[in-house]
Amino acid sequence: MNRFYLPLLILFLVGGLFWVGLSLNPGLVPSPLIGKPAPAFDLPLLGDAEQRFTAEDLKGRVTMVHVWATWCVSCRAEHPVLMNFARRNLVPVIGFNYRDERDAAVNWLRTLGDPYERTLFDSSGQAGIDWGVYGTPETFIVDRNGIIRYKHVGPLSEEIIESHLVPLLVRLAEEGI
Repeated sequence: MNRFYLPLLILFLVGGLFWVGLSLNPGLVPSPLIGKPAPAFDLPLLGDAEQRFTAEDLKGRVTMVHVWATWCVSCRAEHPVLMNFARRNLVPVIGFNYRDERDAAVNWLRTLGDPYERTLFDSSGQAGIDWGVYGTPETFIVDRNGIIRYKHVGPLSEEIIESHLVPLLVRLAEEGI
C-alpha cells in the first residue's frame, strides 16, 4: 500500500511546486542589492571613451539605470516604451550598455533614438556582473544617496512603469530620499 501512495505523494508535491513556479512574476527577481549602495564602478561613456562615470556620479538625485544591449531582442521591443518614459523627465535615465560593441551601440541610439542622459559602456560585462545583471534588459532605481531601491528584470511596459516605477519615484521624492 505504501508503494502506491509514495509515488502519488511525490507527484503531488512536484505538481504543487510547478504550479507555484508558474505563478511567479519573472520581472520581480529579488536582488541582494536592494537597500544597499550601488556597486562601485568606473566606466567610460559610450560616445566618448575619454569621459568616465562612477557610482559617485549617481549620488545627489534619484536615477534610473537601464541595462541594455544591441543584441537583445527584448531591448529593441522595449525601446519605444523607454523613449516615452524619458520624455516625461521624471528622473534622469542612465544607459548601461552591457557586453556590446561600441559602434553597434552608437548606431542603435542614432537610429532608434537616445533616451539616456548618459550611456555607460561596459564591454567586458564586469561592472554588470557586480550589479547582479544576468540578462538584458534590466532596470534599477537608485536613490539620492546611491542606494538601489528597485530592480526590474525584463522589458519595461507602460503598465510596469505606471504601477511600480512612478509610485516609487513619487514616494522617493516625497521622502526626500
